[in-house]
Amino acid sequence: MRWALIGASRIASNHMIDAIRGQPDAQIVSVLSADPQRAESYAATHGIPHHFADLDTLLAQSDCDAVYISTTNEKHHPQAMKAIAAGKHVLCEKPLATSTTDAVEMVTQAAKRRVVFGTNHHLRNGGAHITMRDLIATGRIGKVLSVRVYHAVSLPEQLRGWRINDASAGGGVIPDITVHNVDTVRFLLGEDPVDVIAKSTTSGLGEGVEDSVMSVWTMASGTMVQSHESFTHSFARTGIEIHGTDGSIYAQNIMRQEPGGSVTLIDMRGEHEIPFDTHNMYHRALHRFTEATLGRGAPSADGIDGIKSLALALAVREAAQTGRTRTVDYSGVPQ
Repeated sequence: MRWALIGASRIASNHMIDAIRGQPDAQIVSVLSADPQRAESYAATHGIPHHFADLDTLLAQSDCDAVYISTTNEKHHPQAMKAIAAGKHVLCEKPLATSTTDAVEMVTQAAKRRVVFGTNHHLRNGGAHITMRDLIATGRIGKVLSVRVYHAVSLPEQLRGWRINDASAGGGVIPDITVHNVDTVRFLLGEDPVDVIAKSTTSGLGEGVEDSVMSVWTMASGTMVQSHESFTHSFARTGIEIHGTDGSIYAQNIMRQEPGGSVTLIDMRGEHEIPFDTHNMYHRALHRFTEATLGRGAPSADGIDGIKSLALALAVREAAQTGRTRTVDYSGVPQ
């Protein structure tokens, strides 16, 4: 399969280029950047034969089957819509858009054009997360009562920029990290949040956007979820706790881009370290996406998953801004 990169991004260079090239018969044929010099240098650095500064020209001249979109958040919708109209499969970074209306339009149009649409939620591809989901599904901890997600990090200086100072580009910790936590919890529990309360603040980095947030969600079953995201915590660990009637799961240092961490189950029989696969999450996501384009299964996270993670993130921000409980708006989400 021939790929075009829409966005000469760090996540592409750090993770996705290798993941794409790790698939059978896959190649990256072009890259797009609004800065022509960056497009040229990025293509040269990564051995990509063609580079473009205009999306229309790329879609007209690049012989690609699929696009990977990793530009700033406000560009995802118009770029995806053009790619879909051109008949390209789309793998889009999270959040899919800056509004659920735009995200729904992207996913709906992809279905109409019969192209595969995926959201690049990498965490649900992790061995730790898959193992935790299986523990829950097989009843090892009984009925799930509550979940705690902690995903406070120190945002590297090279990744700051628009993420900490440009609301119009989709900046802030909520669209950057909260969407990951929402998708992870949805994946683990197999259900959706219905309402949320939240508090957000700026704690050292944010300029006009939040850099830290805490929220509490009610899931459809009544399970309560507490979630913490931040850009300013240099020494914090990441992880998830899932507490049930018959046991608890403690997973540490698993909310990352690299595999690793630990999963511990505690029940009446004691404390058990749970083994899990440490495969590359991005490679697995690309494998699932590629298989879907061949008519074999679905992406690990499809467009509906992307819409729903965005819907909760927007509800978290609204709840934090208003100080009121907000119902998550899933109106228009394809069934």
